[in-house]
Amino acid sequence: MNNYYLLGRSGLRVSRLALGTMNFGVDGFHAAYGKTEEEAEPIFRQYLEAGGNFIDTADFYTAGESEKILGRLIDRAGVRDRLVLTSKATNTVDPTDPNASGNGRKHIMRAVEASLSRLGTDYIDLYLLHTWDRITPVEEVVHTLDDLVRAGKIRYAGLSDVPAWYAARAQSYAEAHGLAPMINLQLPYSLVSRGIEAEFVSMAQTLGMGLTAWSPIGGGLLSGKYKRDGDGMSGTGRLTNPDAGGREISPSDWKVIEVLDDVAADLGRSMAQVAINWVATQPAVASVIIGASSPEQLASNVGALDFEIPADARRRLEDASAPNVGLPYAMFTPQYQSWVVSPGLGIGDKPAGYAPPVFNGATQPTR
Repeated sequence: MNNYYLLGRSGLRVSRLALGTMNFGVDGFHAAYGKTEEEAEPIFRQYLEAGGNFIDTADFYTAGESEKILGRLIDRAGVRDRLVLTSKATNTVDPTDPNASGNGRKHIMRAVEASLSRLGTDYIDLYLLHTWDRITPVEEVVHTLDDLVRAGKIRYAGLSDVPAWYAARAQSYAEAHGLAPMINLQLPYSLVSRGIEAEFVSMAQTLGMGLTAWSPIGGGLLSGKYKRDGDGMSGTGRLTNPDAGGREISPSDWKVIEVLDDVAADLGRSMAQVAINWVATQPAVASVIIGASSPEQLASNVGALDFEIPADARRRLEDASAPNVGLPYAMFTPQYQSWVVSPGLGIGDKPAGYAPPVFNGATQPTR
């Protein structure tokens, strides 16, 4: 990971794979698959050695333990300045207090200070809403994030898991009032979860928000460790553990898994590597958040950037995983537009090469 790209419409340079630390810690909501500090440290070190600089956490992860562990690991490694550290807030940290959750100014201001303390730092590079709370006015959120940027508590602002209209409203309001822009939008994206393609991708491209994709292997579904077993499945992991979010696999998911398995075998790569590569090379995706249960698994996932998926293999994957977008989104497809809007004509945005990408480096990046 020696190639770095700008995140959204900003000057912030991030690696194409971000390290997710939701499993750092053994307390709270994510304890079922958490790692102790001693188990997490070699994973963290492996990521640094691979050239990664983009770290993702949240105040909610393992009841704040993720931030505490991460802060100590960063301090021991002496790498705070070179890292792009991301944290998030929305989810409750005290169910007895109505203002200890949500996206109101009172909670966000307190949440930032608490995260800074746990992380052992005086600033957070990128701070995100963890999710839409459905009630806080978007204008209040944007002003709060702008105040935090101006105070030096955070360097950049962004959003995670919000509706497309909400993200568009936030960015447009920030632009209209000269406030800190939203440079990042974090969303789930994988071959078994392509729902963001209907609106989020074009919205992010148009409004200058780089997408970071979480759960690129579908919560482990695309890892290769789950196989059909009669009417059920075999394999040991989160999906077969009811305490860790186990669930049934649908026929459409099995179709994707089987095609992915075939493509991975043809390429001599793991299923997880192909799944991550596909997400990383989709439009508007700036970085992909990967987690790991061991340094070896992390090293394997980092290898997802070392090859290119051939066009025919990509087509097989996308045909097998094609989402049913429904109306009105089906009316925005090239097929529909060429049939009704501009029949018989070739209408495009700009010619290929009109705005070639800028790459400042000794070698061109691989896909």
